[in-house]
Amino acid sequence: MVIYLLLAVGLIAADQLIKAWVVAHLAIGETIGFVPGVLSLTHIKNTGAAFSMLEGKQWFFYLITVAAIAVVIWLWKDSKGFRTYRLGLVFVLAGAIGNFIDRLRQGFVTDMFQVDFMNFAIFNFADACLTVGVILVLIHLLFFDGKKPVR
Repeated sequence: MVIYLLLAVGLIAADQLIKAWVVAHLAIGETIGFVPGVLSLTHIKNTGAAFSMLEGKQWFFYLITVAAIAVVIWLWKDSKGFRTYRLGLVFVLAGAIGNFIDRLRQGFVTDMFQVDFMNFAIFNFADACLTVGVILVLIHLLFFDGKKPVR
């Protein structure tokens, strides 16, 4: 249990440190190359979700975050012995809390990662954690749900 808590704290800290670095070193709208042809850093303020959907509806995101945290806590009790499931829940929790901190402190989320080889939403580390977490939970549900846990 402690290792999962430490992982969540580490992921949240990494998210907040990356965002702080971007805010300190890049002006809003400024782009710098990160991995040429693959990934750039572009500093934007996002008051919505991916592709700025539901822009300015902060109350909605507060409710969704509280609900997501409650669901993760509720699902945690059934995850004992399922490492993939627990890792997924930890990543979802860390991503939700990382963006929640931004919304509470600033009223928006700092986004920075821009995929250069396709038209995709600019995102942040917390968003990546949420995505990885959902993928891990789906892997568990598709391949391991209903099986005996590893002890």
